[in-house]
Amino acid sequence: MIKRSLILIAAMCVGISAQASERISAVGSTTVLPVMSQAAEAYHQTHPDLMITVSGGGSGVGIASIIQGTAQLGMASRNTSSQEQSKLDGKVDNIVIASDAVAVVVSKAVYESGIHQLSLKQIADIYHGKIKNWKELGGLDKRILVIDKEASRGTRHVFAKAVLGSSHARAEGASIISGSNNEEQMIVSRSENAIGMLSNAWLNDKVRGVDVVVDGKAIAPTIEHVRDGSYPIARGLHVLLPHRATAATKDFVQFLLSQEGQAIVKHVGYLPVR
Repeated sequence: MIKRSLILIAAMCVGISAQASERISAVGSTTVLPVMSQAAEAYHQTHPDLMITVSGGGSGVGIASIIQGTAQLGMASRNTSSQEQSKLDGKVDNIVIASDAVAVVVSKAVYESGIHQLSLKQIADIYHGKIKNWKELGGLDKRILVIDKEASRGTRHVFAKAVLGSSHARAEGASIISGSNNEEQMIVSRSENAIGMLSNAWLNDKVRGVDVVVDGKAIAPTIEHVRDGSYPIARGLHVLLPHRATAATKDFVQFLLSQEGQAIVKHVGYLPVR
């Protein structure tokens, strides 16, 4: 489970020192951010002269930072688009370091009123504004607070493609557009009638993940169901590494894929790739 105290950090510097021989900037997805931040801390223990700065902004920001050459590493929780790929011009390695489930989350009060599972169609109807009250689904008599995410967010791309049919589909029923995972988690936890989208690692007592019904079977947003391929809203978590990257940057990415780095992935709550 993600620790809230970690994610409240907008940017994190590891190894700040006037003697730092090299600086690495990692920018992008707030889903990938906790893995990158914890890995940077661990890596600094054996590389004290290296300063690593980790900051969020979303997958679109991370990919753009690599296209523009303003960061050494990009973090993304979605695949790059064909347009982005053309701008990257085959000069970047897109490395998957983990996988996770994009959970359909609801407020605790909604879950406790009996909403434990939803079909993809029901979720789509909520986001399109066709279902407006939880009582229409057997829950409490409250208008649904529908939370969408900013267009640049990887979680939004993956959710919209799986639920709404296109990564750029509109969500006419949404009344709030959130940014970071931490922001959306707080909105849901403080509400009694919300629905949103978050990585499975961000679930807690006040932010509950509902099962998604596929072909009549309710499938929970768990790592086990990501592993067996049954959960319908799953994705890889990526690091974009330019071919021109320094040896130190490439070595840090190898650390992310090492046994120690993959142990961090598991600790955060994601599925390791190794």
